[in-house]
Amino acid sequence: MEENNKPEILVERDQRGTPSGLGTQFKLLLRLMRDPRVSPLLKVLPVGAVVYLFSPDLIPMILDDAVVLGVGFYAFIELCPPDVVAEHRAALAAEAARGS
Repeated sequence: MEENNKPEILVERDQRGTPSGLGTQFKLLLRLMRDPRVSPLLKVLPVGAVVYLFSPDLIPMILDDAVVLGVGFYAFIELCPPDVVAEHRAALAAEAARGS
C-alpha cells in the first residue's frame, strides 16, 4: 500500500541545517489568528501557550516552556481549516516571491 501523502516539513532548513522558515511559520500563525474563519475557541491554544510561557514555574526549566510553545503553535496550525491554511501559505509564498 503506497501513500502519496508525504508529511509536510515543520521547520525548513538551509544548507547548513539551520532553521530558516520560522519567520514564515510565525507570520502564518499571526494571519490565522486574525482570520475570522478560524474558530475563536481554537485561537485559545496559541494564546494559552504564550501565557504559559510567561507564567512563573515551580521548577525553572526553559526546555518545557519551549516545548509547550512549539506544540501549542504547531497544534493550532494543524487544527485550523486546511483550506484556510493553504490560502495563507500561498499568500505568504507570493509575498516572499515578490520581495526576492
